[in-house]
Amino acid sequence: MQKSANLSLTSNQEREVQRQLAQIRRGVVEIVPEQDLVQKLRASIATGQPLRVKLGMDPTAPDIHLGHTVVLNKVAQLQAMGHIAHLVIGDFTGQIGDPTDKSETRKQLTPKQVEDNARTYKEQVFKVLDPAKTELVYNSTWLAALRFAEVVRLASTLTVARMLEREDFTKRFRENRPIHVHEFFYPLMQAYDSVALHTDIELGGTDQKFNLLMGRTLQKEFGQQEQVAVMMPLLEGLDGVHKMSKSLGNYIGINESTLQMYGKTMSIPDRLMPRYFELVSQVSNEDLTEIVRGLTDGSYHPRDAKMRLARELVVRFFGEAAADAAVQHWREVFQQGDIPTDIPEISITHGRYWVVRLLVELGLAQSNSEARRAVEQGAVRVNGQRVEDVNSELDVSDGMVVQVGKRRFSRCRTSGV
Repeated sequence: MQKSANLSLTSNQEREVQRQLAQIRRGVVEIVPEQDLVQKLRASIATGQPLRVKLGMDPTAPDIHLGHTVVLNKVAQLQAMGHIAHLVIGDFTGQIGDPTDKSETRKQLTPKQVEDNARTYKEQVFKVLDPAKTELVYNSTWLAALRFAEVVRLASTLTVARMLEREDFTKRFRENRPIHVHEFFYPLMQAYDSVALHTDIELGGTDQKFNLLMGRTLQKEFGQQEQVAVMMPLLEGLDGVHKMSKSLGNYIGINESTLQMYGKTMSIPDRLMPRYFELVSQVSNEDLTEIVRGLTDGSYHPRDAKMRLARELVVRFFGEAAADAAVQHWREVFQQGDIPTDIPEISITHGRYWVVRLLVELGLAQSNSEARRAVEQGAVRVNGQRVEDVNSELDVSDGMVVQVGKRRFSRCRTSGV
């Protein structure tokens, strides 16, 4: 995409530039540099040529949760503007693993693990992205073909001092923890993806800033126009503290059951509702302003906001009929039932619990045998959903309501390890 300094746009085209820019800015932490983004948008609108938007996803885990959709939603917004998304499945880089936010070297995945995870990613990602405007590519296509001399050239573009500017590497270096040479190649290979694809815009979380800027460095080295880096925030999970993560049990998976998705959304801490609407909802910017105003001045009850968001999410991933059923179930159990408003709140470490152990931890059963009997008798519900298997393991999230019988309830308040 050529720069647009000398382009002359009509007033309608200029308004379209500003409309797209306002939509892109929503929820974004940083755009580097924003003036380049404006130029790229002007050139795209003037010529009718879509921008090339890159999102890299290393298949290091099999499932996508709501935290992942923060960036995916931004890609979908760009697709709705007419731009083309390059979804880069990092089947090559995934075997190394991005060391970002890690205190030690990541365990390298086998090609089979990467292949299995990538398959699941593909099945889930098009619940958010438009497949007609998505080019799915694998970075092994160009990275595996590089000759050793070309790899050396890549390495020559970066100094060790620059690499050690990364906070994770600096911390490990100071603590005398090992840093393996192959880890230095991750940001270079990820950046080379942008060279191979002639990327205009690359998206990622704030923890990916170093990698995204490295793409600009390599593109300049190869004589290309540099990409714009658009960085999204990391979404807090249901505990309201840590970023959403399956390992912490504070996540909402996009492949969970409709009742789990609805129930977990209803347990989001009240104070995070403006943030969730901004980052994961598809409401218009005008509606978002009204929602945030109402939540701030108290005219919009957080419970009503959660019900609106919960329904929207179930509709998006499962359809209208499934959402109607989830809403009806919630109302029957939590609004029309005999659930008290003053449910005891029990502090518990977030994580995955055997249902029997959880009942004992919450004081809803005096012993494992009593807890087993309650499950076997069908007396145990989690967020209104009956637990039928005594061997079930549950991901405990903040605000989750556990019920035994008609009169015993506990609301989980999770804490870190």
